[in-house]
Amino acid sequence: MLHRDPPPGAGRQVDFSTGDVRRSVLAVAAPMLVAQVLNLLYNIVDRIYIGKIPGEGTLALAGLGLCFPLVTLVTAFANLFGVGGSPLCAIARGQKDNRTAGRIMTNAWFMLLVCGVVLTALGLVFHKPILYLFGASDSTYPYAADYLTIYLLGTVFVMTSLGLNPYINCQGFARTGMLTVLLGAVVNIALDPLLIFGAGLGVRGAAIATVISQGLSALWVVRFLTGPKTELRLVLRGFRPDWACIRRVAALGTSSFVMSFTDSLVQVACNATLRSFGGDLYISVMTVINSVRQIAQTPVMALSDGASPVISYNYGAGNVPRVRKAIRFMTQLGFGYTMLFWGLVSLFPAAFISIFNHEEALLAAAVPSLHIYFFGFVMMAFQFSGQSVFKSLNKAKHAVFFSLLRKAFIVVPLTLLLPHLFGLGVNGVFLAEPISNIIGGLACYITMRRTVMPELTAMEQRATQTL
Repeated sequence: MLHRDPPPGAGRQVDFSTGDVRRSVLAVAAPMLVAQVLNLLYNIVDRIYIGKIPGEGTLALAGLGLCFPLVTLVTAFANLFGVGGSPLCAIARGQKDNRTAGRIMTNAWFMLLVCGVVLTALGLVFHKPILYLFGASDSTYPYAADYLTIYLLGTVFVMTSLGLNPYINCQGFARTGMLTVLLGAVVNIALDPLLIFGAGLGVRGAAIATVISQGLSALWVVRFLTGPKTELRLVLRGFRPDWACIRRVAALGTSSFVMSFTDSLVQVACNATLRSFGGDLYISVMTVINSVRQIAQTPVMALSDGASPVISYNYGAGNVPRVRKAIRFMTQLGFGYTMLFWGLVSLFPAAFISIFNHEEALLAAAVPSLHIYFFGFVMMAFQFSGQSVFKSLNKAKHAVFFSLLRKAFIVVPLTLLLPHLFGLGVNGVFLAEPISNIIGGLACYITMRRTVMPELTAMEQRATQTL
């Protein structure tokens, strides 16, 4: 059952077709930023508490870091059908085709549930050999296993909350999407100290808190998308999978999947190489640096995610000037932010590291590594801008290629190669990231400008000729 017009009580829905474009982008991006910051807290708070467990914080932090590739893999599958389908949903809405938009959303949820069940089963069966393959030692494996086996039990919740939330945002209900994450984050932050320290459960307590909080977020999302306030409603009664629709969603979502999957691949390569060249200490260092990177990139991700439904909707509606303005605003604001954060990390590296751990050995190793890793961070603005445009306009092949280019074709080979050259050792692992940012970011953005802008110009000319 679909509403043809915005239903009563949906007054907070953002209209992408009118008003100032910058305000439309920020109206979506601001709640998304809050949501993503809260989502960041979801994960960061675990690391902060775990890193400060008396007497075992550094090892426990390394164990948690070993779980990141599998946690990221779950996110990758959520993005495959969540981020993959939401631009198509927004384009359909721009074309006033709510029936197609609703079908996209329902088929995506079906695939999210299927993937969640399969990932849970495979992870529980094969987690031990996988963790050792990822760089676990006999000292760090118990911590990693304690966290991962519990976390995997909530995979369906993670898939539902992360995968369906973009369908709330692409309808213009950005505040509701923010509340999805707010609910889970508040519960997680409240439960973490109670379970980790109060109940003495350590890393298991952090995992239990995460599962409970994600379960509540999932319930919130499903309740909203089956309720009266949504424009597009989830209806599973009489549902049969539409495989052609699922293939379209997966084709576009492959770029987001590849971005997350290659993040997982990079983490595996980094952990394995660091264990050979620096031991468990440097796995802890990389866990901290990855956490700082997540803090750093969250606002620029929120900005690109906020611009995406505005770009998709107006592209579907044929309103080229608004598409251009949204792309320009997203790029300029992202560039300014990444330049600012790069400066802060360069000036105050110890302050960022100390959020997670105060041990002198870790600080001594992490400060120079952080300087190397964040060199050229400003180029990430171009990567996010180009990727966002390709996804928003359903340019699946371009989006997939540039997802692969930066991580799979540049970072992973350099991570494995550089430590063996010129005596770089562990510094070679951290140097791979800035090289990929510069090459991959510029290549992605320049290609976007050379391919998308001529198409938009042609659309404008056709529209003028028909008048």
